[in-house]
Amino acid sequence: MCGIAGWIDYENDVSENTSILNKMSQSLAKRGPDANGFHKEKHACLMHRRLIVIDPENGKQPMRIAYNDEDYTIVYNGELYNTNEIKKELMSLGYTFKGHSDTEVLLVSFIHWREKCVEKLNGIFAFAVWDTKAQTLFLARDRIGVKPLFFYNYSNGLLFASEIKTLLCNPLIAHQIDEEGLMELFFIGPGRTPGNGIIRGVKELKPGEYAYFSKNNGLILKKYWSLKAQEFTDNFNVAVEKTRYLVTDAVERQLVSDVPLCCFLSGGLDSSIISKVAANYYERNGRGKLSTYSVDYVDNLKYFKKSVFQPNSDEEYIKIMLDDIKSSHNYVVLDNESLVQALNEATIARDLPGMADIDSSLLLFCREIKKKFTVALSGECSDEIFAGYPWYHNKEILFDDTFPWSHSLNIRKKILRKDFLKNADEYVRQRYLDTVAQTDKLPRESKLNSRMREMFMLNVKWFMQTLLDDKNTKENNLFRLAIQVSKIKLYKIKVSTETCLLLFLYLNFIISKIKNKKMKGDIIVSTYNFFCKVS
Repeated sequence: MCGIAGWIDYENDVSENTSILNKMSQSLAKRGPDANGFHKEKHACLMHRRLIVIDPENGKQPMRIAYNDEDYTIVYNGELYNTNEIKKELMSLGYTFKGHSDTEVLLVSFIHWREKCVEKLNGIFAFAVWDTKAQTLFLARDRIGVKPLFFYNYSNGLLFASEIKTLLCNPLIAHQIDEEGLMELFFIGPGRTPGNGIIRGVKELKPGEYAYFSKNNGLILKKYWSLKAQEFTDNFNVAVEKTRYLVTDAVERQLVSDVPLCCFLSGGLDSSIISKVAANYYERNGRGKLSTYSVDYVDNLKYFKKSVFQPNSDEEYIKIMLDDIKSSHNYVVLDNESLVQALNEATIARDLPGMADIDSSLLLFCREIKKKFTVALSGECSDEIFAGYPWYHNKEILFDDTFPWSHSLNIRKKILRKDFLKNADEYVRQRYLDTVAQTDKLPRESKLNSRMREMFMLNVKWFMQTLLDDKNTKENNLFRLAIQVSKIKLYKIKVSTETCLLLFLYLNFIISKIKNKKMKGDIIVSTYNFFCKVS
């Protein structure tokens, strides 16, 4: 998608720092290969890198609008799915528009409704609006956190960006990771505590949050949306029809594009439903055949083994769907050597350690898709919303008083000295308890229903965010190599960050693939000995 960044400083002239601003913008080049823009004032600079999807000419950013003798400038990463509805409402209030981009609609929405505009938005977004007259900055992020937004607040100033590496291009930020950051990397990863930016001083605007930044009041953060518990009163048939409508409407709203669009088709329920809805929409609107993509691996059928996450091979279900929707289908086949070679690049693209071969396969898969298509719809995160994971149904796991995907930290602990990050259990435990405490519940609920609400919150706040981080970095050909990670200084570890993090990534990758207990033990011991030497 696109990349945004900005630098506000009420004491210094930021417009003079051309070299730094260019470096920050360049670090986002892979997010926005189609266009590059700056808005510069004495105390504010906004940057935008664009991947063009809608209205190439009238959607250029940063976008500036003068209204009632005031100037407003926006940089925006995302997509609104109710652009037309909002636009009609604003036109009825007397506003006019130059084009059909959602950027223009979003900026006018802010001009009219200010911070309340976020309550009207149906979509995925991270954006910033600079008010020149008032000298204030407004930041906002979508409800689920699909689009990223990091920031660094210092005396009389604020830096923000779509990526951590962009912030690190500014010399104001020390390239350091403290104990809390290491706890996140080694024991929370590949997830992150909401709001935590890993690097010392770097924070993340949380999903469903907005912020104002001004000279007099500093940074003020506010929550505008959170999950609320409600009584379910529908019968089965009504629930089915409502779900059908919501899913169909969500898919069709995302098919609006001025550039080529395709769908992922894995054969699973999620991507199959999306592809079916999209194919029907294309047929009704005379848009020809839908294009679909699937990924497979060399000799996968030969070595395939059932698991709770994948009880069947995808191939037979892909064929069933292709017979039904008659899409123009493309198979992408990857080999193990390519996956291993892409591990380094996938980690750098993500900015942080991720999910090893899952990350590298997604990167290579999206690279192939990008040769023909700019936009791709996938079924990612349906398991979180529709309870598709085993821990929703296995009662032995469901009622475990911990993160369901992280029952033991012992393997992770073994790669570190016993006196290093010794409070890991307490750290992870507190993050779990903090999340559970945020769960809204109804009075007199059954134990099962109460726990299901907690489990849903855990998945939305943690597992879903991990997947969204992954997709956000690799979909749309977002392959980044210009990271400054080698300059970061690890707390108590005198070796390059890249080396340490990649070792951790490779360890997880290898352990997940090896069944021989002795071999696993040897790997753990050897890695542990290495860290003892470098600590």
